[in-house]
Amino acid sequence: MSMILTNVRVFAVGADITGASNKVELSGEVEEKETTNYASGGWKERIGGIGSAEISGEGFWQAGDPSLIDDASWAQLGGVGPWTVCPDAAQVGSLAYLTRALRSNYQLLGAVGDVAPWTGTAKSSWPLVRGQIAHPPGTARTATGTGTALNLGAIPAGKRLYAALHVLSVAGATPSLTVSIESDDAAGMATPTARLSFDAATAAGGQALRTDAAAITDTHYRVAWAISGTTPSFMFAVSLGIR
Repeated sequence: MSMILTNVRVFAVGADITGASNKVELSGEVEEKETTNYASGGWKERIGGIGSAEISGEGFWQAGDPSLIDDASWAQLGGVGPWTVCPDAAQVGSLAYLTRALRSNYQLLGAVGDVAPWTGTAKSSWPLVRGQIAHPPGTARTATGTGTALNLGAIPAGKRLYAALHVLSVAGATPSLTVSIESDDAAGMATPTARLSFDAATAAGGQALRTDAAAITDTHYRVAWAISGTTPSFMFAVSLGIR
């Protein structure tokens, strides 16, 4: 099935850069290492070496607020943080690609008369993971709660659960948000187990976590959050995946 790209969502650390982007590309590769030997029967043999991934994007330049592309890019340049890209919307269950990446390049501005452009690149420090959105960016949270359970399946030994948290906006007096990822063996989440716990967030930003590669037999996963402060309000997105 072919897709026309009209609703790609892009989250870079603590910024939603969707509205400033008109192109995004993902790439993943594994180094090819030759192991041809005298028993190869006259054919080359190869194994996979070190993997890497890259996110590149471009769009229209904006500045003047921490959520806008210029402010966010300068804050992130040279730093490592979570990235999530969704090919079609960012609702709970939407397909998402996530990684922890170095913001390695940022270019801006162009010729007279042009709509001011920007381009940028982020290069992975973790694997590129294919997963789902577990908490949508457009829902403000003002009190402690839990999200919808996703059936990601059991995690075999040697694989990990990866999670990216993007805190996009914060309001209120002394607001604090603590997000965790819980698992259970059924959609009802009757006896959830905390698998990952992010540091408390009091400002926009991002975090990425992963489990320790031990097997997890639970099949369902959800986001839980604890909120405190005076009239607090948070907008955040969370993506999950197994690799």
